[in-house]
Amino acid sequence: MLRLRLVLFGLAAVVAVPAVLVVGSDSTGGSGGAAAPPEGYDADGVRLAGVAADAAPAAPSPLQQAPAVPSEEAAETGARTAPARTEPVVPEAPAERISAEWLARVSGQTGIPERALLGYAGAQLVREHENPACGVSWVTLAAIGSVETEHGTWGGGRSGADGTTTEPIIGIALDGGNGTAAVPDTDGGRLDGDTEWDRAVGPMQFIPATWRTWAADGDGDGVEDPHDIDDAALAAARYLCADGRDLTDGDQWWRAVHAYNHSDAYVGDVYERADHYATRTQ
Repeated sequence: MLRLRLVLFGLAAVVAVPAVLVVGSDSTGGSGGAAAPPEGYDADGVRLAGVAADAAPAAPSPLQQAPAVPSEEAAETGARTAPARTEPVVPEAPAERISAEWLARVSGQTGIPERALLGYAGAQLVREHENPACGVSWVTLAAIGSVETEHGTWGGGRSGADGTTTEPIIGIALDGGNGTAAVPDTDGGRLDGDTEWDRAVGPMQFIPATWRTWAADGDGDGVEDPHDIDDAALAAARYLCADGRDLTDGDQWWRAVHAYNHSDAYVGDVYERADHYATRTQ
C-alpha cells in the first residue's frame, strides 16, 4: 500500500491507499491475485522515489498492469480548455481487468456500490496508462461522485450493469437562481432535456458545455455518455489532470478539485470523503 503524509486544512495525517488489484498474467489468480509491483514501487506498493512529502488523499494507488506511456494530451490545457481530442486510450477493457475480489472487499469497506467503484478504478487505470504523472486515484473520483450524486444513486437510481444510471440524474436549471450561475442552453436540450438553460447531468454532474469539451469513452464502447459512470469518471479524471497537475501534491490536488467546483466548502467535503475512503481501506 502507498503511504503518504497528508497536509491539508493544516491537518497532518498518514493514510494508506490500497492498490487496485488487476487481473492479468502477473497475478496469482483470476480474481483477487496481487500482481507483482511495478517499477518504482516496493513489494508493499510503496513508491520508492518521487512521492511528495505533503500529499493529498488522492495519491495514486499503483495499478500494476498499466503500462507507462507518454500522455496524449500534449497540447496546453486549462480548467475549461479542451485537450487535443484523440481517440480515448482504453487499455484492454480496464473494467474487465480489475479484480472482483478487490471490488467486493473495498465496496464492503467503504459503502461505495461495486458498479460505481468499478468506474472510478477503471478511470484511474486509463489515466495511469495515458498520463501516470497526474496521479489521480479512485479515492478522489469516488469522493467527487459521492458529493455530487451519492455514486449515481441520487433520486433512487443506481449504475446498471453497463454503467449507465437506471434513473437519469438531471440537476436544477442553471438560471442564475438558487445561488447558481446563469448558463443558457448550449446543447439544445440533448443531454439535459432543457432547451432554455443548461443543467448538470449524470453521476459526476457535468454541464453540457463542459461535457462537450471533456467527453470520454471510458469503457471503449464507442459512445461518450455523461450518464455512464465509466465515461463520466474518466472525463472527470482528465479534467482534474488538466494543466499538467500532479494530484499527489496537496496544493495541486486542492486546485484541481476547486476547478471542478469553485467552492472551498465543496473541496472540504470532497477531502473529508476521500480521506474517509482511504482510511477505511488501509
